[in-house]
Amino acid sequence: MKKIKITQVRSAVDRPARQKRSLEALGLHKMHQTVEHEATPQILGIVDAVKHLVSVEEL
Repeated sequence: MKKIKITQVRSAVDRPARQKRSLEALGLHKMHQTVEHEATPQILGIVDAVKHLVSVEEL
């Protein structure tokens, strides 16, 4: 399965609690932090919910 690299590029301050929880579920806690995940439908759904806060690269 493909892997994706997710980097938080915008702050979670003043965002709804649901978006903050989505970032935490991805493992992102700080600005410019990067995590790698398998490109499963669940992960892609979470990324889609916060696509305005993160950047995504395929590996």
